[in-house]
Amino acid sequence: MADRREHDDADLDLMRRVASNEETAVAELYDRFGSLVFRMAFQAMPTRAEAEDAVQEVFVRLWRTAGRYDPKRAALVTWVMLISRRHLVDKLRRSRARVRAGTLDESQSGVAGAFEVAISSPERQEQFASLMKKIETLPELQRTVVVRAYLGGQTLRQIGEELGTPLGTVKSALSRALVRLRERVNEEPVA
Repeated sequence: MADRREHDDADLDLMRRVASNEETAVAELYDRFGSLVFRMAFQAMPTRAEAEDAVQEVFVRLWRTAGRYDPKRAALVTWVMLISRRHLVDKLRRSRARVRAGTLDESQSGVAGAFEVAISSPERQEQFASLMKKIETLPELQRTVVVRAYLGGQTLRQIGEELGTPLGTVKSALSRALVRLRERVNEEPVA
């Protein structure tokens, strides 16, 4: 628990430094989450160029909202992912509206539409929020592996290399995390 508190304090300090326009803090934030945000954007956006633009826009949004970060409400990685997701959904909706207004064939926005349908319904948003809350309760390594593997699109080998952790340890952490998440989902009352 003390490790979690220290981690939260470090994240809060980082975001305060970002909010005060400290250049090294913005670079640190990008170093920590740039690849995760890019993977999300690359999976959602129709082209690499649009994904790269979206990443820049997300980090500008993170910088502008850094003062609002509260570690009591969400882990920093969760907060970054939620802001990224919201930005991508907004961007896709604007893009889709332009496609509809123009004369382009509707099939050209298929990727954007599929992503939007998958995450825009209230039920899906509620499921995503519930899942993120369950992920936040996992121990740090398990949480990091789940987020990077399933939401960030990284391979277990990439995660191990970035964390400096043996591949076997990363695989075990993912396995234990999935078991815990399954148990927590099964504990929920059926509505």
